[in-house]
Amino acid sequence: MRFENNRTLRTVVISLVIVGVILLALSGVLRPVLGKVMDPFVRVQGWISNQFMAIYDFFTLPREVTDLMAENSQLRNEVSQLQSQIIELEEQLSEADILYALLDFARAKPESTYVAASVIGRDPNPFMHYLIIDHGSDDGIRYGMPVVTQQGLVGKIDAVTASASRVQLINDPASSINVRMQSLNVEAQLTGTSTGDLELTMIPADANVQPGEILLTSGLGGNYPSDILVGQVLNIQKKENAIFQTGVVESQVDFSSLRAVLVITNFSAIDIQSLTNE
Repeated sequence: MRFENNRTLRTVVISLVIVGVILLALSGVLRPVLGKVMDPFVRVQGWISNQFMAIYDFFTLPREVTDLMAENSQLRNEVSQLQSQIIELEEQLSEADILYALLDFARAKPESTYVAASVIGRDPNPFMHYLIIDHGSDDGIRYGMPVVTQQGLVGKIDAVTASASRVQLINDPASSINVRMQSLNVEAQLTGTSTGDLELTMIPADANVQPGEILLTSGLGGNYPSDILVGQVLNIQKKENAIFQTGVVESQVDFSSLRAVLVITNFSAIDIQSLTNE
C-alpha cells in the first residue's frame, strides 16, 4: 500500500511539474532558456540540411544544367527561325508595295505599254552607272526603250540579250537628255557625271529658274517620249557674261536601291543625229 501511495504521489508531482513547465512556456518565461537549450539542436539540424542539399545538388544539377542548355539551344533555334520568317515576310511586303506602286503608275499613264522587270545586277565600275534587268528580247525588250519607275525616269535600254538587258541610268556620264521646265516651258539639257550627280546645262541666260523647278522630258532628240518626270532643280549657277546658266538636279529615284522598273515598250528611239549629219 505504501509503495502504491509513493508512486501516485510521484505521478502527481511529475504531472504538476509538466503542467507548470507548459504554463511557463506558454507565458514566455522559459523562452530564453528554451532558446539556449534548442539552439544546438537547431544548428545540428541546419548542418544536416545543408549537407543533404549539397549531396542532392551534386547528383541533380548536372542533369538540370544539361536540360537547360538543351532547352536554351532549342529556343535559340526557334528565335532564329522566327527572325528569318519575319525578314522573309518583310521582303515579300516590300516587293508587293513596289509592284503595286508600279501598277498604279502604269494605270495612271495608259498611253504607254509596259513590261515590269526586276533589277538583277549593277555595273561594278564606279564611274559608270548601269543596271541589269531580268527581261530581254524574248520579252519584247529592244534597244533604246525608256525605263521608268513611279518616281520618274530611270534611263534607257542600252544593250539586250535574249533574257536580260542593260539599262543606262540618267546619271551616267554618257547620258544626255533634253528636258523642259514645267512652269517656265524653258528647255535645257540634263547630263550625268562620273560622280552620279545630275547636271543641268544649256539653260538660257534670261530664264528665271528657281530651286524646286520640276523638270520633264521634252521629247526633243528622239531618245525619250515627252512629259516624263526627270527631277527637281536644286540650285542654279549664273556667271556674269555667260551665254547659259547651269544647275544641279535631284532625281526622286534612288538609283542605288532600285529593285524593280518598268520598260516602256511602245516607244522606239529615233536617231535624229544621223539625220542631221546627212
